[in-house]
Amino acid sequence: MPLSSLLLFAVVYAVAVASPGPGVFALVARVLARGTRGIPAFIAGFLVGDLLWFSVAATGFALLAQSFAALFVVIRYLGAAYLAYLAWRAWTAPVEPLAGEPVRGESELRLFLGGLALTLGNPKVVLFFLALLPTVIDLEHLTPIGMMEIAAIIVIVLGTTLAAYALAAARVRRFFGSVRARRALNRGAGTVMAGAALAVATR
Repeated sequence: MPLSSLLLFAVVYAVAVASPGPGVFALVARVLARGTRGIPAFIAGFLVGDLLWFSVAATGFALLAQSFAALFVVIRYLGAAYLAYLAWRAWTAPVEPLAGEPVRGESELRLFLGGLALTLGNPKVVLFFLALLPTVIDLEHLTPIGMMEIAAIIVIVLGTTLAAYALAAARVRRFFGSVRARRALNRGAGTVMAGAALAVATR
């Protein structure tokens, strides 16, 4: 693909990814409440979800995807339910010392599937890949090499952006040392996740 087209996609995609949505809120709230343990698996779920939506758009299966609209509605509610579960965990979890990450938490597989469900059912992601992407990239003349180039950009931009959000949240988390402050932080994070769950379920 021409370098200008790749740069245009990278810029548009970076703006879309960086704008806070349910996925970003869930990631930040999860780090604030439970630390960074398992976060790479959570981010991997977002990456795979975006790559799947890109593949659907790039291979001309957008119309086929529309025929499975009911399935994506189910996935969206599963993602919302997972966020609600994380919110409940944040509210009810005992306050852990900052010296180490929680010994017990969500498994990496569960975090991966949670991130994947959030992405597949997120209306913002669906809108970008099925509606906005064709206006940025000429999908009809997209070659396999071009697909790999865009996929690499997705991995780099999304992975870097989400990692930056997670690291920023981890730095904020270190300032809350007292039990009362940690409890307030957990409940605040739980409230954010509950709000994200509501946003996913009602859009």
